[in-house]
Amino acid sequence: LDTTAALPAHRCWVITGHGADAVESAIAGSKARAVRQEPQRGTGHAVQQVVPHLDQEGTTLILNGDVPLIAAATAQALADACGGSRLALLTIVLPDATGYGRIVREGGQADGAGTGSTAGAVLGIVEHKDATPAQRQIREVYTGMMAAPTALLKRWVMALTDDNAQREFYLTDIVAMAVAEGVPVVASQAADETEVLGVNSPLQLADLERRFQRR
Repeated sequence: LDTTAALPAHRCWVITGHGADAVESAIAGSKARAVRQEPQRGTGHAVQQVVPHLDQEGTTLILNGDVPLIAAATAQALADACGGSRLALLTIVLPDATGYGRIVREGGQADGAGTGSTAGAVLGIVEHKDATPAQRQIREVYTGMMAAPTALLKRWVMALTDDNAQREFYLTDIVAMAVAEGVPVVASQAADETEVLGVNSPLQLADLERRFQRR
């Protein structure tokens, strides 16, 4: 929220789920408003909860609440890459992409080998658990953050299905919808890994705290 305060956003929504009472109490003094996701059925399902509150125009920027060190400049560049007409994904190339959704590009798997290449049109994102062995060799990953034309985002997320291994609604599935409709899908690169690391354990929290101290 401190980071988004530096952006020219008209409004800010926080989607809460696990620990919702504590999170909503913590943001009570901010300009952000909360909407609950109950039960939690994936990232696409989370965004569905806020759809009724979104306008029919402009750009919607989606950030991760558990990724605290994203820079305002990076978030702004992502929104600018969308420009109200393109689907923009925040990506990064990692030495080890295990667990992340992979960026599938046109011609990106021609040799069946792993690649950190960011050339070629973006065709989609495949979640790690749904990826083929060849796709798991891809090192360009989706960070979970994107910017989309609001009107298109609203239509796409309401058309999501849970036809996957986890029976969840993946926000990443809207990439294929954009490609099918001929809407340009572009990637905006994060400056460094620290910006896009999330906190899922005390160990990861300690690691990010040390990175922040060094910065």
